[in-house]
Amino acid sequence: MSDAEPRAAGPHRPRRTAGVPAVVAALTLLVAGCAGVRDSGTDPDRPSIVTTTGIIADLARNVVGDRMDVHSLVPEGGDPHSYEPSLRDVRAVAYADAAFSNYVLLEAHSIIRTLDANLADGVPNVPLAEAGVRYAAEIIPLVENISLDTVWLGMRVRGTGAQYGADRTSSVALSATDVSGPGDMFAYLTETFGNPAFSVNSTDGFDGGDTTVLPPDAHTHMSWAFTRVGIYEVTFAAHLDLTEHERVELGAPTTVTFAVGVDPHSVPGMEHATVLDSGHADVTVDMDAPGGDLYLYVDPHGGGEQTQEVYPAQDVVVSVPTRALHEIPGDPQFRFLGRAGDEVYQLPQAVLGAHVHGEIDPHLWQNVRNAQAYVEIIRDTVIEVDPAGAAEYRANTAAYLLELEALDDYVRATIGSIPVSQRHLVTTHDAFGYLGAAYGLDIAGFVTPNPATEPSIAERRRLVETIRNLRVPAVFLEPNLISRSSTLQEVARELDIEVCRIYGDAFDADVTTYLEMMRFNADSLHDCLT
Repeated sequence: MSDAEPRAAGPHRPRRTAGVPAVVAALTLLVAGCAGVRDSGTDPDRPSIVTTTGIIADLARNVVGDRMDVHSLVPEGGDPHSYEPSLRDVRAVAYADAAFSNYVLLEAHSIIRTLDANLADGVPNVPLAEAGVRYAAEIIPLVENISLDTVWLGMRVRGTGAQYGADRTSSVALSATDVSGPGDMFAYLTETFGNPAFSVNSTDGFDGGDTTVLPPDAHTHMSWAFTRVGIYEVTFAAHLDLTEHERVELGAPTTVTFAVGVDPHSVPGMEHATVLDSGHADVTVDMDAPGGDLYLYVDPHGGGEQTQEVYPAQDVVVSVPTRALHEIPGDPQFRFLGRAGDEVYQLPQAVLGAHVHGEIDPHLWQNVRNAQAYVEIIRDTVIEVDPAGAAEYRANTAAYLLELEALDDYVRATIGSIPVSQRHLVTTHDAFGYLGAAYGLDIAGFVTPNPATEPSIAERRRLVETIRNLRVPAVFLEPNLISRSSTLQEVARELDIEVCRIYGDAFDADVTTYLEMMRFNADSLHDCLT
């Protein structure tokens, strides 16, 4: 139902005049001739809700039905990242009985300022993404440095080695004994003052120098660099040095497979392997296991020791995606990687031991279960505003949650029917992390992290390499960003691939509800990627 459509009469309430901000009073004469105090076609005595986006407005309408008016600040087809509120928006905020934003930096600051400066005292002002945690919404952190949005791979020694007579003076050597692949491969640690210390360097052969030495029960992060696209296999062996002259061989040599810039699900002979593309993992020797096993020790979600799991190396492919492609710096210390300005694929270490930090990805609704949390928050808020309508709001919400359950199943099944090796989304900006995480879709690339910024030459080149290396048949364009997506369309023409629609932040004349949007996205992904 549009904002201008009439609604059935709801609960009568006195017209609120106290508490209206001075800025609105000053603007009233400017706008009164256009539409009165409220938009035409609405009941001035019915409660009203203001939302920042059309998506939130649609969720709210499914909760309140005809009992409240709902006004979205960002109009149909508008971009919440950049929209500037109008005088009509300011007036709608001033007379609202509740306000719902997404926030966590989704909306332009001008929108948030309009809400905070013009809502009357005591009116609920709810940022849904932040409140959603209490309703079981799943939050994804945005990585400040996009190059760190890969697996972190290090080396580790587990256990004390007491069964071999090891003590704290003992040391374990983890050595690379062979590398096969289309280019050169390096593993190195960037020390505190930037000096690289090598663990593996394939350019000069393997004579025992390609070794990481660790004490018992220790681990280290490092960078892993590859000079060309393709499949690499790196073989590791380990031994324990008890004394200068006493050595114990640990386990059997183990080979780790890396998919560099190519689809990790299509490595010959390993189509059913586990793909490591996020979290923290270590090439590990276990001194407490019989024989001193070598394997990959993996913490997929960053939960620490309690969530780490053992993965046999032969069952794993380590993904080095195209977003890990970087220019070699001009510092002569890094000349071993190639000429300054050339590109190299690199899994970075946790920078000088620092933790990754960043903002929350604000696009929570791309996971339908998060939209359900939004709906429950809206229900509970409007019941506080209008207790007399509680039964109606609860009934509306219960019915809509069932529709959202069915929608979640539909999106999951539709995207799940795309072959895993073809589930690569390349789009305008970084707005689909929740869609990927919830439904098994690889966010392979985007023009720029934020639609308000122009892509750099390096970002454009990385986008082209992603599409070529993964053989992506289509890229996806948000209709409301057509005027700012020339780069994506140029790349698609250059590579002769299809441009398909996908909806991120806003509706348009063709897709006008959240249910329609998510179904359209699932169908578009399926049709264009298969």
